[in-house]
Amino acid sequence: MIPKSQWRSTCPIACTLDLLGDRWSLLVIRDLFCGKQYFDEFLTAPEKIATNILSARLAWLTQTGIVTRKPAANDKRRMCYQLTPRGQSLKPVVLSVAHWGVEHFPGTAMERGK
Repeated sequence: MIPKSQWRSTCPIACTLDLLGDRWSLLVIRDLFCGKQYFDEFLTAPEKIATNILSARLAWLTQTGIVTRKPAANDKRRMCYQLTPRGQSLKPVVLSVAHWGVEHFPGTAMERGK
């Protein structure tokens, strides 16, 4: 959560953009909804996020309570990322953005089953 003292304003849109409005955060969240859990899996996205940016976004999303980070069950040296209930509550937002994009960007498509 971003402390109230760091909000730009009390506008809920501004606060949401402060949390998720960068170029990469919603794409990382999209990938989590699509089943990705490990750092190297996020790197396979077609948008080609740089490793330093991915590290920063995962840290930010963890710090703000959208994502959890814990050792993988099968390999304690590998970290597993998952959406928290707060992160899960973004699903309708992500789907709405995706549907809007399909409608307004001809040639785009959502993954099957989403």
